[in-house]
Parts: sequence; C-alpha cells; structure tokens
Amino acid sequence: MRVVLLGPPGAGKGTQAQIIAGHLGAPAISTGDIFRANVSGKTELGQKAKTFMDAGDLVPDEITVAMVKDRLAEPDAKAGFLLDGFPRTIAQAEQLRASLAELGNGLDRVLELVVDEDELVRRLSSRRMLVDGEWVQRSDDEPETVRHRLQVYREQTAPLSGFYDGEGLLARIDAMGSVEEVTARALEALGRSPQAGPQAGE
Repeated sequence: MRVVLLGPPGAGKGTQAQIIAGHLGAPAISTGDIFRANVSGKTELGQKAKTFMDAGDLVPDEITVAMVKDRLAEPDAKAGFLLDGFPRTIAQAEQLRASLAELGNGLDRVLELVVDEDELVRRLSSRRMLVDGEWVQRSDDEPETVRHRLQVYREQTAPLSGFYDGEGLLARIDAMGSVEEVTARALEALGRSPQAGPQAGE
C-alpha cells in the first residue's frame, strides 16, 4: 500500500508511522530522513538543499519533491511506503501525484490524525528534554509557540485534508486515546486487522 500520513504537530505521526508501516511491511519515509541522507551523502540534490538550509531559507519544492521521488524509486519502496511529513502543501501534493504517475503508481490512502487543539498544546507543552542533568522545556514547545506552529499548520497543511477528501483518498482518524487505540483505528481504515502481522511483499 502507498499511504500518506497527515496530522498537526503533537498528533503522534512519528510514532504511528513506524507502527503502521511495520504492519504494512513497508518503509516509513520521513522528509527529515530524506534530507539528512542527501545532505550527509553529499548528493547533488543534498548540496543544493544545504545552500538554502545554511542561509536559513526554505528548501524549494522542486528540490524537496525530487528528493522524495528518488527515495520512492528505491527498491524497498516499490511495493509500498508510508510517507510522514510530506506533502505539506497542495502544490507538493500535486507534484507528488505527478511523480508517482511517472513511476507508474498512485496513492492508496491518506490518513489524517485528528486531535483537539487544546490537547495538542497540552501534549507539546509537557514535553521535556534533558540538559545538563535537568529536564527542561524546549523553546519551541512553549504554549504560545505551539499555538503559532498550529496556526501555520492550519494555513499551509490543513488544506490537504480537503484536497485528498476530494480525491476520495482521505480517512480521518481520531488520534485521542492510547497509541494502541489510534493504531487500531488507522489499520481499520486501511482494511487491516491490528492482530495481523506485517504484510511483506505487497
């Protein structure tokens, strides 16, 4: 299966991506991993991206999309994948669709993790990291900053929900509750049983 996972910061995308991908027997692919691999591997695209990143600028869509396309063309992703963190905009979604078409593929499902905003603020604001032996709050996890991040998500990424709903691909998943409960809902939306093992070779 070829799946995209959507959801705001704090919805648990990273955790669910790994678990769901394990059930699907497919790689969980995040744009963060793709960027790091290209930059550390000093690929042509990685070097182009680094010039923008070093300047503090956003990496242009065409570079990001090209990196994602290269990753999806690798052998382990040919039978399926779960994309986490991409696309972030409708423009990227349209470019992803074109890239997959060139590879002879298309998306099977888009899962959107839905969480109440107050709960997202609570989750993110309660995160801590260990610094010099003390647990401290990350600066980008302060409540005011969290609400700004959620506002940016609503403006830039939330429109993808309507885009994919219009294509008949969207399934909204209630992401309140335990990790196991959310996983079960997601797998049900994919037509999979939580009790079933990984489905390799699909």
